[in-house]
This record gives sequence, structure tokens and C-alpha cells, in this order.
Amino acid sequence: MPDNQLSTTTEAPPEPEVFDALHTEHGDTTIADQVVEKVAGIATRDVPGVYAMGSAAGRTISGLTQRIPGQRKSVSGGISIEKGERETAVDVSIVVEYGVSIVEVADRIRENVISAVEYATGLRVVEVNIEVSDVHLPDEDDESDRDEHQGSDHLR
Repeated sequence: MPDNQLSTTTEAPPEPEVFDALHTEHGDTTIADQVVEKVAGIATRDVPGVYAMGSAAGRTISGLTQRIPGQRKSVSGGISIEKGERETAVDVSIVVEYGVSIVEVADRIRENVISAVEYATGLRVVEVNIEVSDVHLPDEDDESDRDEHQGSDHLR
């Protein structure tokens, strides 16, 4: 072959497995589904324009369970995942504030969730699906807010 011609049959080097930190020569790390759900839920709540997580029915049930003494607020409400050994897919259901760009909020949620889940768990996030279940209008009162205000009136 002449010196000025390049060979077109060069092989690309094999790509390293970036998301294999959970399986090492010294042992395996297993991450529970609820861990991924919580990380994704916190990352979603951090996005401006997200008013609430989950559907109306899910929020109602969550609100009722939170009234049971000793129950904590769920940070993973509105999040569901499918997880394998090295990858996960995340489904997010949200209520947005009126006046925000839903497209921008969804993009920011995807960025936050992917970054947070991949950093915290070592799992590769293959997709983040977002369902906007409602829009919160400025003049709408949240049920729990109305109940809290009514309750405080009785105490006066």
C-alpha cells in the first residue's frame, strides 16, 4: 500500500463499561428500588415549576396516610422505576405551576434525575418518562392547606 493512503479497516478499541461500578472483582453492590425512587423523587422536586408529585388520586391517598401518627412525607410519590442490574428507567408524574414552560420543566427534570440517579447509584438511566397530570393555578388551594387553615381557626 502506498504511504499516502490510509487503511480503512482499522478497528475501534472496545469501549469500557462505565456503569459497572456495582459489580467489581471484590463483590457486588445491590441497590433497592426504593433507593432509586427516592433519589429520583428528590431530584424532581428540586426543579422549579414542579408544584407536586403524582396524580390527584395518588396525592389524596398519600395525604391521608401522612396524617397517621409517625408517618413521614413520601419523597418518592409520583415516581416508579424499572431496574435491572446496570440500568434503570424512571417514570415521573407531576403537577406543574401555571405559567411555566412544561417542556423546559420536563427537560430539567430529565437532566436532574439522570445526573442524580447515575451519580448516587452507579446505574445507567436509559429513559425518564414524564407525565404532567395537572396544572396548579395560583388561586387554587391545596386540600391539605385548606384543612390546616381550618384546623388553626378552631384553635383560636
